[in-house]
Amino acid sequence: MNMQISKSDFQKQVIESNLLSLVQFKKQWNGLSQIIEPVYNDLAKSYEGMVNFYTVDVEKEKGLESEYGVMEIPTILFFKSGMIVDHLIGLTPKNIIISKIEDAMSEGIQ
Repeated sequence: MNMQISKSDFQKQVIESNLLSLVQFKKQWNGLSQIIEPVYNDLAKSYEGMVNFYTVDVEKEKGLESEYGVMEIPTILFFKSGMIVDHLIGLTPKNIIISKIEDAMSEGIQ
């Protein structure tokens, strides 16, 4: 399930999690964010229990995007064991996102 995450919950829910966590940085009104949202939500359902999916609205949760070097919207960061292990910027085909998720899940970082 894709969940909105606040700056105050980010450390506990993403950084301290043992599961792979994808964090989508978006703006509600941004066209590219709106296009990728259904794909992101579909993947969240497909990987439920195996991967955490979070969304940060950068206009509501100011500061997280600059803290993690997000310069373009939408951006998806892949976190594993508190570290960024991969990222996607802009519109990305679903099969590429799946491939990156599978690669990140199989990496030896625990």
